[in-house]
Amino acid sequence: MKAAKYLLVGIVFGIVLTKSEVISWYRIYEMFNFQSFHMYGIIGSAVVLGMVITQSIQGFDIKSIKGTSIKFNAKDKVFWRYLLGGTFFGLGWAMTGACPGPMFILLGNGATVFVLIIASAMFGTFLYGVLRKYLPH
Repeated sequence: MKAAKYLLVGIVFGIVLTKSEVISWYRIYEMFNFQSFHMYGIIGSAVVLGMVITQSIQGFDIKSIKGTSIKFNAKDKVFWRYLLGGTFFGLGWAMTGACPGPMFILLGNGATVFVLIIASAMFGTFLYGVLRKYLPH
């Protein structure tokens, strides 16, 4: 029963992303070619909402479900690290036409080629786990 609520949230998330055309390869192509504001508006709205929620959590000392304080650690501000990670993320997004969340939604919508893309993403995650101790953190 506990997993049912997560499944329901996932289904609703998939419907919202499908209806808002976030999973559309053409919308992503338009974004990377600076031809449309659609995706920038959605991403910008998510960034602003994330900032408001983060500030609310800190300002009102909102607790987690378990009653513990939520703390954000912002001491690590190594610019090159984020630039490199963002570059790899963006390259993967541009090559596949989807960021990690919509990959599963696209598979659910019948784009079976995403089985290979999801398997590649899982392999990359596994490889990171193996190499993590050798990488700068």
